[in-house]
Amino acid sequence: MAGHGIRYGRGRLIGEGKEHKVQMAEKVIRVDDIDGSEGDDVAKRDFEVLGRTFTIDLSDDNYKRLNEMLDALAPFIDNAVEVKPAGKGRKARTAKIKGYTNGDVREWASREGVEVSERGKISDEVYAAFIDAHPDAKPDA
Repeated sequence: MAGHGIRYGRGRLIGEGKEHKVQMAEKVIRVDDIDGSEGDDVAKRDFEVLGRTFTIDLSDDNYKRLNEMLDALAPFIDNAVEVKPAGKGRKARTAKIKGYTNGDVREWASREGVEVSERGKISDEVYAAFIDAHPDAKPDA
């Protein structure tokens, strides 16, 4: 019974207390990503659109169709202008005071008994009171 045994799992052959490795072939079947067809002509095909490379499994017929579509699209792309998405620009901030810092405003408010937080946003009312006391701090409009 030498050479006979039970095959299981990943091609291992067990028999008469000995383990033998058996070479097993694998067959890869490519399937067309468009129509699901299988065949010897189905292959991984790379193509480029707008500087980006894509890959897809296609039969010869579908690869021919893809190239025809890319060729038909080319004059439109060549004559078009790219529209870039609007970026999130920062809103231009208008200065609340000129020639002074927020620290100066807080220090003045503290001396004058005007309520102001140690950190965070200073209210428009506090800025207005500071500018009334310091006319040179009024920003240029």
